[in-house]
Amino acid sequence: MQNGTLLAAVDLGSNSFRLEIGRYHSGHIERVEYLKETVRQGNGLDEDKNLSQAAMERGWECLARFAERLHGFKKQQVRAVATQTLREARNREEFLRQAQAILGFSIDVVSGYEEARLIYQGVSRLLPHSDEKRLVVDIGGRSTEMILGQGYTARNMESYRLGSVAWSTRYFARGQLTAGAFKTAEVAAKAVIDEALDKFPPNEWTIAYGSSGTAGAVADILAANGWASGVITRSGLDWLTDRLIKAGHIDQLRLEGLKDDRRAVIGGGVSVLRAIFDLFGIAQMLPAQGALRHGALYDLLDRDTDGGDVRERTVRWLEQRFSVDEGQATRVSDVSTALFAQVAAVDERYSQKLAWAARLHELGTHISHDRSHHHGAYILDNVDAPGFSLPELHRMSQLVMGQRGKLRKLEEALADELFAKQLMSLRLAVLLCHARQLPEYESVKLSYKPRAFKLSTNPGWAKRYPQSAWLLGEEVVAWQKSGWKFAADIR
Repeated sequence: MQNGTLLAAVDLGSNSFRLEIGRYHSGHIERVEYLKETVRQGNGLDEDKNLSQAAMERGWECLARFAERLHGFKKQQVRAVATQTLREARNREEFLRQAQAILGFSIDVVSGYEEARLIYQGVSRLLPHSDEKRLVVDIGGRSTEMILGQGYTARNMESYRLGSVAWSTRYFARGQLTAGAFKTAEVAAKAVIDEALDKFPPNEWTIAYGSSGTAGAVADILAANGWASGVITRSGLDWLTDRLIKAGHIDQLRLEGLKDDRRAVIGGGVSVLRAIFDLFGIAQMLPAQGALRHGALYDLLDRDTDGGDVRERTVRWLEQRFSVDEGQATRVSDVSTALFAQVAAVDERYSQKLAWAARLHELGTHISHDRSHHHGAYILDNVDAPGFSLPELHRMSQLVMGQRGKLRKLEEALADELFAKQLMSLRLAVLLCHARQLPEYESVKLSYKPRAFKLSTNPGWAKRYPQSAWLLGEEVVAWQKSGWKFAADIR
Protein backbone atom coordinates (compact mmCIF):
# COMPACT_ATOMS: atom_id res chain seq x y z
CA MET A 1 0.00 0.00 0.00
CA GLN A 2 1.28 3.43 -0.92
CA ASN A 3 2.11 5.99 1.75
CA GLY A 4 -0.60 8.59 2.00
CA THR A 5 -3.47 6.22 1.19
CA LEU A 6 -6.63 7.04 3.13
CA LEU A 7 -8.42 4.19 4.91
CA ALA A 8 -11.75 4.22 6.72
CA ALA A 9 -13.55 1.99 9.22
CA VAL A 10 -17.23 2.21 10.13
CA ASP A 11 -18.29 0.59 13.41
CA LEU A 12 -22.06 -0.01 13.70
CA GLY A 13 -22.25 -0.60 17.43
CA SER A 14 -25.31 -1.19 19.60
CA ASN A 15 -25.03 2.21 21.26
CA SER A 16 -23.02 4.33 18.81
CA PHE A 17 -21.98 4.37 15.15
CA ARG A 18 -18.39 5.49 14.58
CA LEU A 19 -16.34 6.49 11.56
CA GLU A 20 -12.54 6.45 11.78
CA ILE A 21 -10.48 7.78 8.86
CA GLY A 22 -6.72 7.36 8.85
CA ARG A 23 -3.76 7.87 6.54
CA TYR A 24 -1.34 5.02 5.96
CA HIS A 25 2.35 5.75 6.37
CA SER A 26 5.14 3.16 6.62
CA GLY A 27 3.12 0.45 8.35
CA HIS A 28 1.18 2.80 10.62
CA ILE A 29 -2.16 4.58 10.36
CA GLU A 30 -2.43 8.17 11.52
CA ARG A 31 -5.85 9.57 12.42
CA VAL A 32 -7.31 12.07 9.97
CA GLU A 33 -10.86 12.29 11.27
CA TYR A 34 -13.15 10.63 13.82
CA LEU A 35 -16.94 10.92 13.88
CA LYS A 36 -19.28 9.38 16.45
CA GLU A 37 -23.06 9.45 16.71
CA THR A 38 -25.23 7.96 19.45
CA VAL A 39 -27.75 5.86 17.54
CA ARG A 40 -28.83 3.38 20.26
CA GLN A 41 -29.91 0.67 17.85
CA GLY A 42 -29.68 -1.80 20.73
CA ASN A 43 -32.67 -0.10 22.35
CA GLY A 44 -34.67 -0.68 19.20
CA LEU A 45 -34.83 -4.48 19.44
CA ASP A 46 -38.27 -5.70 20.49
CA GLU A 47 -39.15 -8.96 22.27
CA ASP A 48 -39.16 -10.79 18.94
CA LYS A 49 -35.64 -9.50 18.14
CA ASN A 50 -36.85 -7.19 15.38
CA LEU A 51 -35.41 -3.71 14.95
CA SER A 52 -38.04 -0.99 15.18
CA GLN A 53 -38.62 1.29 12.23
CA ALA A 54 -37.37 4.23 14.31
CA ALA A 55 -34.12 2.43 15.17
CA MET A 56 -33.52 1.57 11.53
CA GLU A 57 -34.16 5.14 10.44
CA ARG A 58 -31.74 6.49 13.06
CA GLY A 59 -29.10 4.18 11.64
CA TRP A 60 -29.83 5.10 8.02
CA GLU A 61 -29.70 8.81 8.78
CA CYS A 62 -26.32 8.45 10.50
CA LEU A 63 -24.90 6.39 7.64
CA ALA A 64 -26.05 9.00 5.15
CA ARG A 65 -23.89 11.56 6.95
CA PHE A 66 -20.94 9.14 7.02
CA ALA A 67 -21.44 8.43 3.30
CA GLU A 68 -20.98 12.10 2.47
CA ARG A 69 -17.57 12.03 4.17
CA LEU A 70 -16.60 8.80 2.39
CA HIS A 71 -17.35 10.13 -1.07
CA GLY A 72 -14.49 9.22 -3.39
CA PHE A 73 -13.23 6.29 -1.32
CA LYS A 74 -12.79 2.96 -3.14
CA LYS A 75 -14.09 -0.39 -1.86
CA GLN A 76 -10.65 -1.60 -0.80
CA GLN A 77 -10.20 1.52 1.36
CA VAL A 78 -13.27 0.99 3.57
CA ARG A 79 -14.42 -1.68 5.99
CA ALA A 80 -17.78 -1.39 7.73
CA VAL A 81 -18.48 -3.76 10.62
CA ALA A 82 -21.72 -4.42 12.51
CA THR A 83 -21.86 -6.18 15.87
CA GLN A 84 -24.26 -7.68 18.42
CA THR A 85 -27.49 -5.82 17.67
CA LEU A 86 -27.39 -6.77 14.00
CA ARG A 87 -26.20 -10.27 14.91
CA GLU A 88 -29.43 -10.65 16.87
CA ALA A 89 -31.88 -8.73 14.68
CA ARG A 90 -34.18 -11.05 12.77
CA ASN A 91 -34.93 -8.31 10.24
CA ARG A 92 -31.31 -7.28 9.79
CA GLU A 93 -31.44 -7.90 6.02
CA GLU A 94 -34.13 -5.25 5.71
CA PHE A 95 -31.89 -2.78 7.51
CA LEU A 96 -28.72 -3.82 5.69
CA ARG A 97 -30.13 -3.56 2.17
CA GLN A 98 -30.89 0.12 2.58
CA ALA A 99 -27.89 0.77 4.86
CA GLN A 100 -25.44 -0.52 2.25
CA ALA A 101 -27.14 1.41 -0.52
CA ILE A 102 -26.91 4.60 1.56
CA LEU A 103 -23.34 4.08 2.74
CA GLY A 104 -22.11 2.91 -0.66
CA PHE A 105 -20.07 0.07 0.84
CA SER A 106 -20.80 -3.46 2.04
CA ILE A 107 -21.38 -3.94 5.78
CA ASP A 108 -19.94 -7.03 7.45
CA VAL A 109 -22.02 -8.44 10.30
CA VAL A 110 -19.26 -10.19 12.26
CA SER A 111 -19.45 -12.97 14.83
CA GLY A 112 -18.57 -12.26 18.46
CA TYR A 113 -15.33 -14.17 17.94
CA GLU A 114 -14.37 -12.01 14.96
CA GLU A 115 -15.35 -8.87 16.85
CA ALA A 116 -13.01 -9.92 19.67
CA ARG A 117 -10.18 -10.52 17.18
CA LEU A 118 -10.58 -7.08 15.66
CA ILE A 119 -10.77 -5.43 19.09
CA TYR A 120 -7.50 -7.00 20.17
CA GLN A 121 -5.86 -6.06 16.87
CA GLY A 122 -6.94 -2.45 17.40
CA VAL A 123 -5.86 -2.35 21.06
CA SER A 124 -2.47 -3.99 20.49
CA ARG A 125 -1.61 -1.75 17.51
CA LEU A 126 -2.08 1.41 19.57
CA LEU A 127 -0.13 0.16 22.60
CA PRO A 128 3.68 0.28 22.88
CA HIS A 129 5.02 -3.05 21.68
CA SER A 130 5.87 -5.32 24.60
CA ASP A 131 5.78 -8.95 25.73
CA GLU A 132 3.28 -8.28 28.53
CA LYS A 133 0.46 -10.78 28.86
CA ARG A 134 -2.78 -8.82 28.50
CA LEU A 135 -6.41 -9.29 29.32
CA VAL A 136 -8.48 -6.98 27.12
CA VAL A 137 -12.10 -6.30 28.05
CA ASP A 138 -14.52 -4.46 25.77
CA ILE A 139 -17.95 -3.75 27.28
CA GLY A 140 -20.13 -2.81 24.33
CA GLY A 141 -23.82 -2.05 24.14
CA ARG A 142 -25.12 -5.63 23.91
CA SER A 143 -22.01 -7.78 24.10
CA THR A 144 -18.79 -7.93 26.07
CA GLU A 145 -15.63 -9.28 24.46
CA MET A 146 -12.68 -10.67 26.39
CA ILE A 147 -9.32 -11.45 24.85
CA LEU A 148 -6.10 -12.91 26.23
CA GLY A 149 -3.10 -11.93 24.17
CA GLN A 150 0.57 -11.05 23.94
CA GLY A 151 2.11 -8.61 21.48
CA TYR A 152 -0.02 -8.57 18.34
CA THR A 153 -1.26 -12.14 18.89
CA ALA A 154 -4.62 -12.95 20.47
CA ARG A 155 -4.46 -16.36 22.16
CA ASN A 156 -7.98 -16.76 23.56
CA MET A 157 -11.11 -14.85 22.58
CA GLU A 158 -14.73 -14.93 23.65
CA SER A 159 -17.91 -12.86 23.36
CA TYR A 160 -20.63 -12.75 26.02
CA ARG A 161 -24.18 -11.46 25.68
CA LEU A 162 -24.22 -8.59 28.12
CA GLY A 163 -23.43 -4.92 27.81
CA SER A 164 -24.21 -1.37 28.83
CA VAL A 165 -27.37 -0.97 26.74
CA ALA A 166 -28.78 -4.42 27.46
CA TRP A 167 -28.10 -4.23 31.23
CA SER A 168 -29.36 -0.64 31.53
CA THR A 169 -32.62 -1.58 29.80
CA ARG A 170 -33.08 -4.73 31.88
CA TYR A 171 -31.96 -3.69 35.37
CA PHE A 172 -32.17 0.11 35.40
CA ALA A 173 -35.59 0.59 33.84
CA ARG A 174 -36.79 4.17 33.43
CA GLY A 175 -33.37 5.42 34.56
CA GLN A 176 -33.69 4.37 38.23
CA LEU A 177 -30.30 3.93 39.95
CA THR A 178 -30.69 2.01 43.23
CA ALA A 179 -28.42 -0.15 45.37
CA GLY A 180 -30.74 -3.10 44.79
CA ALA A 181 -30.60 -2.67 41.03
CA PHE A 182 -26.78 -2.61 41.06
CA LYS A 183 -26.63 -5.75 43.20
CA THR A 184 -29.05 -7.62 40.93
CA ALA A 185 -27.29 -6.44 37.77
CA GLU A 186 -23.86 -7.49 39.07
CA VAL A 187 -25.08 -10.96 40.13
CA ALA A 188 -26.69 -11.43 36.72
CA ALA A 189 -23.50 -10.32 34.95
CA LYS A 190 -21.40 -12.78 36.95
CA ALA A 191 -23.80 -15.58 36.03
CA VAL A 192 -23.17 -14.85 32.35
CA ILE A 193 -19.39 -14.54 32.50
CA ASP A 194 -18.34 -16.84 35.38
CA GLU A 195 -17.17 -19.43 32.85
CA ALA A 196 -14.66 -16.84 31.60
CA LEU A 197 -12.48 -17.59 34.62
CA ASP A 198 -11.55 -20.93 33.07
CA LYS A 199 -10.73 -19.40 29.70
CA PHE A 200 -8.91 -16.31 31.03
CA PRO A 201 -7.38 -17.43 34.36
CA PRO A 202 -5.76 -14.53 36.28
CA ASN A 203 -2.42 -16.35 36.47
CA GLU A 204 -2.08 -16.15 32.66
CA TRP A 205 -2.12 -12.36 32.35
CA THR A 206 -0.35 -9.55 34.15
CA ILE A 207 -2.26 -6.44 33.08
CA ALA A 208 -5.89 -5.63 32.23
CA TYR A 209 -7.00 -3.15 29.58
CA GLY A 210 -10.48 -1.76 29.01
CA SER A 211 -11.40 -0.91 25.44
CA SER A 212 -14.13 1.29 23.99
CA GLY A 213 -17.14 3.05 25.52
CA THR A 214 -17.72 1.95 29.11
CA ALA A 215 -14.07 1.75 30.18
CA GLY A 216 -13.25 5.06 28.52
CA ALA A 217 -16.29 6.78 30.02
CA VAL A 218 -15.52 5.55 33.55
CA ALA A 219 -11.86 6.56 33.27
CA ASP A 220 -12.85 10.05 32.07
CA ILE A 221 -15.32 10.54 34.93
CA LEU A 222 -12.82 9.42 37.56
CA ALA A 223 -10.07 11.66 36.16
CA ALA A 224 -12.42 14.65 36.04
CA ASN A 225 -13.27 14.12 39.70
CA GLY A 226 -9.76 14.02 41.10
CA TRP A 227 -8.84 10.37 40.70
CA ALA A 228 -5.62 9.31 38.99
CA SER A 229 -5.72 9.87 35.24
CA GLY A 230 -5.54 6.91 32.86
CA VAL A 231 -6.52 4.20 35.31
CA ILE A 232 -9.68 2.61 36.74
CA THR A 233 -9.33 1.34 40.31
CA ARG A 234 -11.69 -0.65 42.49
CA SER A 235 -11.93 2.22 44.96
CA GLY A 236 -12.74 4.58 42.10
CA LEU A 237 -15.49 2.25 40.89
CA ASP A 238 -16.94 2.10 44.42
CA TRP A 239 -16.95 5.91 44.62
CA LEU A 240 -18.65 6.20 41.23
CA THR A 241 -21.29 3.62 42.12
CA ASP A 242 -22.03 5.46 45.37
CA ARG A 243 -22.50 8.72 43.43
CA LEU A 244 -24.89 7.01 41.01
CA ILE A 245 -26.97 5.53 43.83
CA LYS A 246 -27.13 8.85 45.66
CA ALA A 247 -28.40 10.55 42.50
CA GLY A 248 -31.15 7.94 42.29
CA HIS A 249 -32.00 8.65 38.67
CA ILE A 250 -30.01 9.39 35.53
CA ASP A 251 -31.77 12.74 35.17
CA GLN A 252 -30.41 13.80 38.58
CA LEU A 253 -26.79 12.87 37.81
CA ARG A 254 -24.36 15.76 38.14
CA LEU A 255 -20.93 14.34 37.39
CA GLU A 256 -17.93 16.07 35.88
CA GLY A 257 -16.74 14.12 32.85
CA LEU A 258 -20.04 12.34 32.18
CA LYS A 259 -21.05 12.90 28.57
CA ASP A 260 -24.70 13.06 27.64
CA ASP A 261 -24.44 10.09 25.27
CA ARG A 262 -23.34 7.83 28.18
CA ARG A 263 -25.91 9.01 30.72
CA ALA A 264 -28.66 6.56 29.74
CA VAL A 265 -26.34 3.51 29.78
CA ILE A 266 -23.97 4.34 32.65
CA GLY A 267 -25.78 2.10 35.16
CA GLY A 268 -25.57 -1.00 32.99
CA GLY A 269 -21.96 -0.36 31.98
CA VAL A 270 -20.72 0.22 35.53
CA SER A 271 -22.52 -2.87 36.87
CA VAL A 272 -20.92 -5.11 34.24
CA LEU A 273 -17.50 -3.55 34.87
CA ARG A 274 -17.87 -4.09 38.63
CA ALA A 275 -18.79 -7.74 38.05
CA ILE A 276 -15.65 -8.26 35.97
CA PHE A 277 -13.46 -6.56 38.60
CA ASP A 278 -14.96 -8.82 41.29
CA LEU A 279 -14.83 -12.05 39.31
CA PHE A 280 -11.20 -11.65 38.23
CA GLY A 281 -9.92 -9.89 41.34
CA ILE A 282 -8.77 -6.92 39.26
CA ALA A 283 -7.07 -4.18 41.26
CA GLN A 284 -6.82 -1.73 38.36
CA MET A 285 -7.61 -1.55 34.67
CA LEU A 286 -6.00 0.73 32.11
CA PRO A 287 -8.20 2.34 29.42
CA ALA A 288 -6.92 1.40 25.96
CA GLN A 289 -6.88 3.84 23.05
CA GLY A 290 -7.42 1.19 20.42
CA ALA A 291 -10.80 -0.34 19.64
CA LEU A 292 -12.74 -2.35 17.07
CA ARG A 293 -12.58 0.37 14.41
CA HIS A 294 -8.77 0.51 14.62
CA GLY A 295 -8.61 -3.25 14.25
CA ALA A 296 -10.77 -2.98 11.13
CA LEU A 297 -8.35 -0.40 9.67
CA TYR A 298 -5.32 -2.60 10.24
CA ASP A 299 -7.24 -5.55 8.84
CA LEU A 300 -7.50 -3.61 5.58
CA LEU A 301 -3.70 -3.37 5.59
CA ASP A 302 -3.37 -7.12 6.13
CA ARG A 303 -5.73 -7.87 3.26
CA ASP A 304 -3.59 -5.71 0.98
CA THR A 305 -0.47 -7.71 1.86
CA ASP A 306 0.42 -10.96 0.08
CA GLY A 307 -0.35 -13.77 2.52
CA GLY A 308 -1.59 -11.28 5.10
CA ASP A 309 -5.34 -11.84 4.72
CA VAL A 310 -6.41 -13.71 7.85
CA ARG A 311 -9.25 -15.30 5.85
CA GLU A 312 -6.71 -17.18 3.74
CA ARG A 313 -5.05 -18.49 6.91
CA THR A 314 -8.47 -19.53 8.22
CA VAL A 315 -9.23 -21.51 5.04
CA ARG A 316 -5.88 -23.29 5.31
CA TRP A 317 -6.60 -24.09 8.97
CA LEU A 318 -10.03 -25.53 8.08
CA GLU A 319 -8.48 -27.64 5.31
CA GLN A 320 -6.02 -29.11 7.79
CA ARG A 321 -8.49 -29.41 10.67
CA PHE A 322 -10.97 -31.45 8.58
CA SER A 323 -8.38 -33.41 6.56
CA VAL A 324 -9.43 -31.97 3.21
CA ASP A 325 -7.79 -33.54 0.14
CA GLU A 326 -5.73 -30.50 -0.85
CA GLY A 327 -5.09 -31.74 -4.38
CA GLN A 328 -8.78 -32.11 -5.15
CA ALA A 329 -9.56 -28.83 -3.40
CA THR A 330 -7.05 -27.01 -5.62
CA ARG A 331 -8.36 -28.66 -8.79
CA VAL A 332 -11.98 -27.73 -8.08
CA SER A 333 -10.93 -24.21 -7.08
CA ASP A 334 -8.94 -23.66 -10.28
CA VAL A 335 -11.66 -25.02 -12.57
CA SER A 336 -14.54 -23.19 -10.85
CA THR A 337 -12.82 -19.79 -10.91
CA ALA A 338 -11.84 -20.28 -14.58
CA LEU A 339 -15.48 -21.00 -15.48
CA PHE A 340 -16.72 -18.12 -13.33
CA ALA A 341 -14.40 -15.71 -15.16
CA GLN A 342 -16.17 -16.65 -18.43
CA VAL A 343 -19.63 -15.59 -17.21
CA ALA A 344 -18.98 -12.84 -14.65
CA ALA A 345 -17.39 -9.44 -14.99
CA VAL A 346 -14.04 -9.38 -13.24
CA ASP A 347 -14.78 -9.04 -9.52
CA GLU A 348 -11.95 -10.29 -7.36
CA ARG A 349 -14.10 -10.48 -4.22
CA TYR A 350 -16.68 -12.88 -5.64
CA SER A 351 -14.05 -14.95 -7.42
CA GLN A 352 -12.05 -15.23 -4.19
CA LYS A 353 -15.07 -16.34 -2.15
CA LEU A 354 -15.87 -18.95 -4.81
CA ALA A 355 -12.27 -20.17 -4.64
CA TRP A 356 -12.49 -20.51 -0.85
CA ALA A 357 -15.82 -22.35 -1.05
CA ALA A 358 -14.35 -24.67 -3.68
CA ARG A 359 -11.34 -25.44 -1.49
CA LEU A 360 -13.71 -26.30 1.34
CA HIS A 361 -16.35 -28.15 -0.70
CA GLU A 362 -15.31 -31.50 0.85
CA LEU A 363 -15.18 -30.13 4.39
CA GLY A 364 -18.02 -32.41 5.51
CA THR A 365 -16.51 -35.70 4.27
CA HIS A 366 -14.66 -35.87 7.59
CA ILE A 367 -18.08 -36.52 9.16
CA SER A 368 -19.99 -38.42 6.45
CA HIS A 369 -19.38 -38.98 2.76
CA ASP A 370 -23.02 -39.41 1.70
CA ARG A 371 -24.21 -36.11 3.18
CA SER A 372 -20.88 -34.31 3.11
CA HIS A 373 -22.35 -31.20 1.46
CA HIS A 374 -24.90 -30.84 4.27
CA HIS A 375 -22.26 -31.30 6.96
CA GLY A 376 -19.85 -28.93 5.23
CA ALA A 377 -22.53 -26.25 5.01
CA TYR A 378 -23.36 -26.67 8.70
CA ILE A 379 -19.69 -26.32 9.69
CA LEU A 380 -19.29 -23.10 7.72
CA ASP A 381 -22.46 -21.62 9.21
CA ASN A 382 -21.32 -22.35 12.77
CA VAL A 383 -17.52 -22.29 12.90
CA ASP A 384 -15.51 -19.49 14.52
CA ALA A 385 -13.65 -18.34 11.42
CA PRO A 386 -11.27 -15.39 11.97
CA GLY A 387 -11.50 -12.72 9.29
CA PHE A 388 -14.86 -13.74 7.86
CA SER A 389 -18.16 -11.95 8.34
CA LEU A 390 -21.33 -13.95 8.98
CA PRO A 391 -22.76 -13.20 5.49
CA GLU A 392 -19.49 -14.32 3.87
CA LEU A 393 -19.57 -17.61 5.75
CA HIS A 394 -23.25 -18.13 4.94
CA ARG A 395 -22.70 -17.53 1.22
CA MET A 396 -19.87 -20.06 1.22
CA SER A 397 -22.11 -22.43 3.20
CA GLN A 398 -24.83 -22.11 0.55
CA LEU A 399 -22.32 -22.84 -2.22
CA VAL A 400 -21.05 -25.94 -0.42
CA MET A 401 -24.64 -27.08 0.21
CA GLY A 402 -25.52 -26.62 -3.47
CA GLN A 403 -22.46 -28.25 -5.00
CA ARG A 404 -24.56 -31.31 -5.88
CA GLY A 405 -28.10 -32.60 -5.61
CA LYS A 406 -31.40 -30.81 -6.11
CA LEU A 407 -31.49 -27.04 -6.38
CA ARG A 408 -34.88 -26.37 -4.79
CA LYS A 409 -33.19 -26.06 -1.37
CA LEU A 410 -31.43 -22.91 -2.67
CA GLU A 411 -34.39 -21.26 -4.38
CA GLU A 412 -34.09 -18.01 -2.39
CA ALA A 413 -30.31 -17.73 -2.82
CA LEU A 414 -30.60 -18.37 -6.57
CA ALA A 415 -32.53 -15.13 -6.97
CA ASP A 416 -29.08 -13.49 -6.82
CA GLU A 417 -27.49 -13.60 -10.29
CA LEU A 418 -23.92 -13.58 -9.00
CA PHE A 419 -24.68 -16.45 -6.63
CA ALA A 420 -26.20 -18.43 -9.49
CA LYS A 421 -23.05 -17.88 -11.54
CA GLN A 422 -20.87 -18.96 -8.62
CA LEU A 423 -22.97 -22.05 -7.98
CA MET A 424 -23.06 -23.08 -11.63
CA SER A 425 -19.27 -22.74 -11.82
CA LEU A 426 -18.77 -24.78 -8.65
CA ARG A 427 -21.17 -27.57 -9.63
CA LEU A 428 -19.56 -27.91 -13.05
CA ALA A 429 -16.08 -27.93 -11.50
CA VAL A 430 -17.03 -30.68 -9.03
CA LEU A 431 -18.54 -32.64 -11.93
CA LEU A 432 -15.56 -32.21 -14.25
CA CYS A 433 -13.12 -33.19 -11.48
CA HIS A 434 -15.08 -36.34 -10.57
CA ALA A 435 -12.11 -38.59 -11.44
CA ARG A 436 -9.98 -36.59 -8.95
CA GLN A 437 -7.68 -35.53 -11.76
CA LEU A 438 -7.32 -32.17 -13.48
CA PRO A 439 -9.75 -32.30 -16.43
CA GLU A 440 -9.33 -30.85 -19.90
CA TYR A 441 -11.38 -27.83 -18.90
CA GLU A 442 -9.78 -25.44 -21.40
CA SER A 443 -11.99 -27.11 -24.04
CA VAL A 444 -15.12 -26.31 -22.04
CA LYS A 445 -16.74 -22.91 -22.66
CA LEU A 446 -19.45 -21.47 -20.45
CA SER A 447 -21.58 -18.55 -21.61
CA TYR A 448 -24.40 -16.57 -20.03
CA LYS A 449 -27.36 -14.46 -20.99
CA PRO A 450 -30.11 -13.37 -18.58
CA ARG A 451 -31.15 -16.40 -16.50
CA ALA A 452 -29.65 -18.84 -19.00
CA PHE A 453 -26.32 -20.69 -19.12
CA LYS A 454 -24.86 -22.63 -22.02
CA LEU A 455 -21.90 -24.98 -21.98
CA SER A 456 -20.12 -26.10 -25.14
CA THR A 457 -17.13 -28.31 -25.86
CA ASN A 458 -14.69 -28.84 -28.70
CA PRO A 459 -15.44 -31.66 -31.15
CA GLY A 460 -14.35 -35.06 -29.82
CA TRP A 461 -14.50 -34.03 -26.17
CA ALA A 462 -17.54 -36.24 -25.39
CA LYS A 463 -15.82 -39.28 -26.87
CA ARG A 464 -12.69 -38.72 -24.81
CA TYR A 465 -14.68 -38.12 -21.60
CA PRO A 466 -17.90 -40.16 -21.84
CA GLN A 467 -18.53 -40.19 -18.07
CA SER A 468 -18.19 -36.40 -17.85
CA ALA A 469 -20.49 -36.02 -20.88
CA TRP A 470 -23.15 -38.18 -19.20
CA LEU A 471 -22.86 -36.22 -15.94
CA LEU A 472 -23.29 -32.96 -17.84
CA GLY A 473 -26.53 -34.32 -19.30
CA GLU A 474 -27.76 -35.05 -15.78
CA GLU A 475 -26.78 -31.51 -14.73
CA VAL A 476 -28.96 -30.05 -17.51
CA VAL A 477 -31.91 -31.93 -16.02
CA ALA A 478 -31.08 -30.74 -12.49
CA TRP A 479 -31.39 -27.08 -13.50
CA GLN A 480 -34.76 -27.49 -15.25
CA LYS A 481 -36.74 -26.96 -12.02
CA SER A 482 -34.59 -24.13 -10.71
CA GLY A 483 -36.00 -21.18 -12.60
CA TRP A 484 -32.73 -20.99 -14.53
CA LYS A 485 -32.01 -22.46 -17.96
CA PHE A 486 -28.97 -24.59 -18.69
CA ALA A 487 -28.12 -26.07 -22.08
CA ALA A 488 -25.12 -28.21 -23.01
CA ASP A 489 -23.70 -28.59 -26.50
CA ILE A 490 -21.42 -31.57 -25.89
CA ARG A 491 -19.54 -32.77 -28.95
